[in-house]
Amino acid sequence: MSGAATYADWIAVDWGTTHLRAWAMVGDQPKAEATSADGMGTLARDAFEPALLRLIEPWLGRGVMQVVACGMLGARQGWCEAPYVAVPARPGDLNPIDAPVQDRRISVKIIPGLSQASPADVMRGEETQIAGFLAREPDFDGVLCLPGTHAKWVRISAKEVVSFQTSMTGELFQLLSQKSVLRHSIGAQDEDPEAFAEAVSDTISRPEKLAQRLFSLRAENVLNNLSLQAARARLSGYLIGAELASARPYWLGQDVAIAGSPNLGQAYAIALKTQGMEPRVFDAGPLTREGLARVHASLTESA
Repeated sequence: MSGAATYADWIAVDWGTTHLRAWAMVGDQPKAEATSADGMGTLARDAFEPALLRLIEPWLGRGVMQVVACGMLGARQGWCEAPYVAVPARPGDLNPIDAPVQDRRISVKIIPGLSQASPADVMRGEETQIAGFLAREPDFDGVLCLPGTHAKWVRISAKEVVSFQTSMTGELFQLLSQKSVLRHSIGAQDEDPEAFAEAVSDTISRPEKLAQRLFSLRAENVLNNLSLQAARARLSGYLIGAELASARPYWLGQDVAIAGSPNLGQAYAIALKTQGMEPRVFDAGPLTREGLARVHASLTESA
């Protein structure tokens, strides 16, 4: 799908820190898709509307086009701050706020993120992904794991987000593998599932040894020729294992679903299986768009 001239009933937008993605929607089905590198992190406040119009111009007609958006455009540094909604909350029924627009051809609704007072935590964008998951699994009662740069563990009951916990696992992996002394010992590919599973179990059993185990990757490479692939697998296993140790109250004895990219989702599934769990794995790719469709439907119902 591309940004060529296309009929649309409404437009769905996922606006991240580094990228902007939009879909021309008819009902709950995408008819075209367009992306750009105009992420929140590159834009001044007055640049959001022009960036959006550059992307969706071919889909605009003579009337007012409704745009339903989630993500970092609603952050304090974004287009217009959409204040967090405290949990417990139903992510499919959040009330979007209106963004200030100059172009009369569009009306932009921004979905708020979720917040938790104690322990303090926030999410922005993931709430719409959760709404998409619940559109598929309306009776789900358990814990949803959303692995990524900042992984979320989300307790769901009666279609509500009851509580959640965030871990910076993906960002830590990126920093350690690319910016720390370990960058000399970490390969570009992970091809050692046995080393990964062993590292997960080691860290869950002794999480207090994480810092020591991390440096051992460098020492093992220098002294014992630990392969770059095995070192990468161990680094991933150590960090995901530490995350699982921290999130144990969430996943232990629960119905667990994982929604992430295929490779990352499978890595978390393997990690949980070392602990006797049997999580279900979902491709997170379409869930944000499906969540945007759920919120749009609720707006239409209440109109």
